[in-house]
Amino acid sequence: MITRNIRSLLFVLILVLAGCGSNTTDENNESETFTIGVIPVQTVGEMETAMDKLQSLLTTELEREVSVDVYPDYNGVVEAMNYDKIDMAYFGPLTYVVANEKSGAKAIITQLIDGEPFYHSYIITHKDSPLDSLEDLVAHSGEIDFAFGDINSTSGSLIPAIELQDQGVFTSEDEHEFKSVRYTGSHDATALAVQNQQVSAGAIDSAIYNQLVEAGKVDGTLFKTIWQSEKLFQYPWAVHKNTDDETIQKLKSAFLAIDDEEILSAFGANGFTEASDKDYESIRQAAIKQGIINE
Repeated sequence: MITRNIRSLLFVLILVLAGCGSNTTDENNESETFTIGVIPVQTVGEMETAMDKLQSLLTTELEREVSVDVYPDYNGVVEAMNYDKIDMAYFGPLTYVVANEKSGAKAIITQLIDGEPFYHSYIITHKDSPLDSLEDLVAHSGEIDFAFGDINSTSGSLIPAIELQDQGVFTSEDEHEFKSVRYTGSHDATALAVQNQQVSAGAIDSAIYNQLVEAGKVDGTLFKTIWQSEKLFQYPWAVHKNTDDETIQKLKSAFLAIDDEEILSAFGANGFTEASDKDYESIRQAAIKQGIINE
């Protein structure tokens, strides 16, 4: 009987201690890893070294373990935020407004390109193409193999799709006036498809296109830009809706101080600046127009 009572007391004590340990973790989030998901603005492998350096830098600045992972596609990052799998994400503008709509993600930082937080959607062709303008592309649409990037990309899909819809030559992947339509999955894949004349024209992020040319990954002399969108606000870094203000301020300070060329180069940036949800209102309206999110 005594032995049985001792066993019972020990079991209760173990449960109490386990409960205490659990409460400590809940009350002190800084003991948990801060997780960041990043969309693949270029081929995933190209970003790994820079993301390792960013992870190390943020671990130091936040004084807690930070994990940065590049996801294989845009939608994966949105779903990770929706299901509380990550604390912060680097989104495209379209994936951000979807995540904001679904889970309340909050934009806090974006990158600067040539000192400005803007970029464009381009439609590019090969230099030997007879196409010199959007009007040419529309007039000869039946002869054109057209490439979008990721279907969830702002500049690689959403914005050029709206323009081509307005021109009356595109409704969807299955309903259009082109010879063919494909989604390459990334901006660099689109650039290479145009360079290698596998497609007649393609939609691409202007900043990433310039970055690919500067890095020698594509030959800039082999391209023509035949259409450029209005200014688009740059890709946001957004935090989970439950992120505390102290962590947000630490993150802002850390990003604003980044001067590591390898990290900046991964995003085609020369610095970072603050961002907020209102900066993405034009993208939100475009997503509503396309039925991607509700008004």
